[in-house]
Amino acid sequence: MGRSRRTLPEELLLLALDPATGTTAQPQSLDLGLAGAQLVELALAGRIAPDGDRIAVVVPRPTGDPTLDSALELLRRRGAPVRAVHWIGGPRLGLRQTYLSHLERCGMVHAVEGQMCGVLPTTRYQATDNAISREIRARLDSAIRTGVPPDPRTAALAALAHAVGLGKHLYPGNEGRSSRSRLRDLIRHDPMGGLVAHAVMDVQNGVAAQPRRAPAGPAGPAGRPAAGVRAAEPARGVPAQPRRAGMARAVAH
Repeated sequence: MGRSRRTLPEELLLLALDPATGTTAQPQSLDLGLAGAQLVELALAGRIAPDGDRIAVVVPRPTGDPTLDSALELLRRRGAPVRAVHWIGGPRLGLRQTYLSHLERCGMVHAVEGQMCGVLPTTRYQATDNAISREIRARLDSAIRTGVPPDPRTAALAALAHAVGLGKHLYPGNEGRSSRSRLRDLIRHDPMGGLVAHAVMDVQNGVAAQPRRAPAGPAGPAGRPAAGVRAAEPARGVPAQPRRAGMARAVAH
C-alpha cells in the first residue's frame, strides 16, 4: 500500500482532532474506532474479509504500512477467524498515540507542549494544514447532503464516526440533528464498515463477551422471548462510554 492515500485510522483521527484546542473528541471510544478502522483499511486492501461476524485473513502479504501490518500479523497468528467485537475490545493501549506520532512524522500535525494545572506535562496536537481535515469533512458533508451512496471508504468513515460518537462533534446542537441522523444512516452503504461500527458500539455497550442475543421481551417458556418476537437491537444513537476511565491521562486527548 502506497502513501498516496491517507488510511482510515488517520482520517478518523483527523476528524476527531479539534483545531482550536488540539485535543481529540471522544478519546476513549476513539481508541476503539481506530482499531476498527484498521480492520476496514485491511479489508479495503484485500488482506482480510468478513466471515459472518468474524474477520478472516485472506492474503497475509504486508501492506507496507507498519501499523496496519502489525495488526495484520496479530490477526494471522490467531489462526482462525476472530470475532470483530473481540478484536476491537482487546487491549489497544497506545494506538491513538501511535497514530498521533505518525501524523506528526508525516507533517500533518505538530506537537504543542504544555502543563495541566501548572504541574503535569501535557502534549496537544495542532493540525499543520486544516485543508486536509476540511477535505475529509467535505466528503462526509457531501454524502449527507446529496443522499448519493458514497464510496466504500467514505461510507466506512461515516459509520466509524457515528460509532465513536463524533456526530455531536461534527454536527452539534439541534440544527445538526438531521445531519447526525443521516450520518448514522450511511452505515448501511458498506458491509465491512457496518460490521466494524456495530462491533465498536457493542464493545461500548458491554456486549463484547458473547454473541448478540435477544434481550428480555415478551416471555415464552422458561423466560425466553416468545416465538416470533424479534430480537431488539441495542440502541444505535449515542454510544455509551466505555468504562475505562480510571487513570487521568497526562497526554492531551
